[in-house]
Parts: sequence; structure tokens; C-alpha cells
Amino acid sequence: MPRKATIDTARRDKRQGKSASTQAGEFVHDEIDKIRHGEHGARSTKQAIAIGLSEARRAGVDLPPPKRGRTSDRTRRSAEYAYEAGQGERKPKRRPRVSRAMSAALKREPRDTASHKALSRQARSAAAQRTTAQRSASAKKAARTKGAARRSVAAQKAARTRKRRR
Repeated sequence: MPRKATIDTARRDKRQGKSASTQAGEFVHDEIDKIRHGEHGARSTKQAIAIGLSEARRAGVDLPPPKRGRTSDRTRRSAEYAYEAGQGERKPKRRPRVSRAMSAALKREPRDTASHKALSRQARSAAAQRTTAQRSASAKKAARTKGAARRSVAAQKAARTRKRRR
């Protein structure tokens, strides 16, 4: 359950015209804060972020679920349910036993997944994935715009750069 202050901050962000991901970031911060203060734990940094995003969707932040193929079907379906609940399209049933079981399971998880070091590691790996995608996009553009000879020259230059940086 997100704190009232978190919901208020997210609503203020929305009024200021900030993006949905900025609004959702408030919930992720809150989740990391809860883990650091020992309210519960998380198996991984990704799980902590996912819990925060789910809470944001349930609270009504306009953050659509990920597209097919980006995540597993189970994750996407869960995000869809949370999104629909937040948009008022679905009335979630209260399930006290499941809720207690989840809380108990999270309490048993480690707390160091929300450390500065763990979050930094997570951010670095996410940035590395983005740069790989950007690199392949620029390579595709080069293939379209350059001829074979210029492409060969560019490849040789890239090889020299890699060798120099090794």
C-alpha cells in the first residue's frame, strides 16, 4: 500500500504536466525507502522497481503495461490488471489470505537489494542494454545511407577504436 504522501506527490507531478514515468518514479522511490527501512525486502532490485511500478498503476498513474515481447506474458498480464484497476476498469477482489502470504514472503526477502550499490548496478546494466539498441539502430542507418566502400572504412575505424580502447 503506497503512503498518502507518495500519492500526493505523484498527483502534484501530474498537475505540473510531468510524464507518467516521473509520477511512477515517486512510487519506486517509496518502495526502495520501505525496503531500506526494513518494512519488507525484495529478491532483486528489479523486483523492488516492479513493485513500485505496480503500485503506481494501481494508484491511477497513466503508465501502460509493457508491449508484447518486452517482458514475459505473466508480467505483462499482471501489469495489465494493475493498470485496469487504477483506471477504474476493473474492481479487484480483496484476498486477505493471499495478501498476508505475500507480505510474509516479502518480509523474508533480503534488504540489500535496495542498497546504493545494487541500484547503481541495476542502472548500469539497463544503460548498457539501451546503448546496444542505439548502436544497432545507428548501424542500420549507416547501412541505408552509406555505400559499401564508406561502410568498410567506418568498420575499419571502429575496429581501430576498439583496439585502442582495449
